[in-house]
Amino acid sequence: MKPCSKRTRLLLVLLLVTMHVHFSRADVGTAAHYSPPYTPTACFGNDPSQFPSSNLFAAAGEGIWDNGASCGRQYLVRCISASVSGTCIPSQTIQVRIVDRALSSSSRPSSSGATIVLSTTAFGTIAKSSAAAVNVEYQQV
Repeated sequence: MKPCSKRTRLLLVLLLVTMHVHFSRADVGTAAHYSPPYTPTACFGNDPSQFPSSNLFAAAGEGIWDNGASCGRQYLVRCISASVSGTCIPSQTIQVRIVDRALSSSSRPSSSGATIVLSTTAFGTIAKSSAAAVNVEYQQV
């Protein structure tokens, strides 16, 4: 077998490096969960149509609340780590709709100060529901 030239080796190294670089516009934060009752909400009051049929919705933490402008926004959310290994459900990304403000929600979050507080259904889709909070990657869509 003939040895590779320096140029070929350089191209191979560059190819390998670019394959491992992950460019993302997502942010990292924490997610907690909350249970019913979910109404009234800070965004839409008692209107039952505010909740997606999938039950994948959330309350915005202060970091994304944006003086109420976050109401109705959609976010992609995935669990990236937790204090207990094996808490995250691998390869699960959910899309949630913001329907409330975490600080004023009818039900208290499982952990205070979270970036986003997910419905029990949403949280259980990306992590073990026994966890109080997890680290997440989230991106507005």
